[in-house]
Amino acid sequence: MPEAANTDDDAPRGVFSVYGIASAVLGVVSVFAIVLGTLIWSGHRDATDERTYQTRVMGAAADWTGVLINMNVDNVDASLQKLHDGTVGQLNSDFEAAITPYREVVRTLKARTTGQIDSVSFETVHHDLDLQPGQRAPAGAALPPELAKRTDTVLVIATSVSENAGDKPATVRWNLRLGISDVDGKLMISRLESLR
Repeated sequence: MPEAANTDDDAPRGVFSVYGIASAVLGVVSVFAIVLGTLIWSGHRDATDERTYQTRVMGAAADWTGVLINMNVDNVDASLQKLHDGTVGQLNSDFEAAITPYREVVRTLKARTTGQIDSVSFETVHHDLDLQPGQRAPAGAALPPELAKRTDTVLVIATSVSENAGDKPATVRWNLRLGISDVDGKLMISRLESLR
């Protein structure tokens, strides 16, 4: 009886071919690359959105401070109204009491003031050396979450020159810490501190 010749067609085959394994590996690598690319893109978009928001916050702080440092006898009432309209929370409630002495000084001295913003920056505390282990850093006074989406602290450095009737010009340095709160998408001043 003649023996049947072994041919390649009759040879036993494995379940996976080399090409199948290579395709599976490339598929896994492709899925990993897509997931990694999506994570990087999402992180970049979030960082860009945060920088855009921070720019808006610093702009709101600079605009509000610009009105404050450029207040003159001619525009004191309009300036104070604009400042008051830009506040919220406790600062808004106490605004009249806090600003009355300044209004009277501007009116009495008939001051002409010209100011400029020197710098605006975010205040961020990374390490508080006074904290004991396990304590959290105290947050600045912020509005309740039901009123404001978030509150950021901004430092504003400004200079103004006041010219009083008959006196030589006086330079005033402004070092302010402002709380800027996002109230329904509108940025408002919720805290005002003068720094020494």
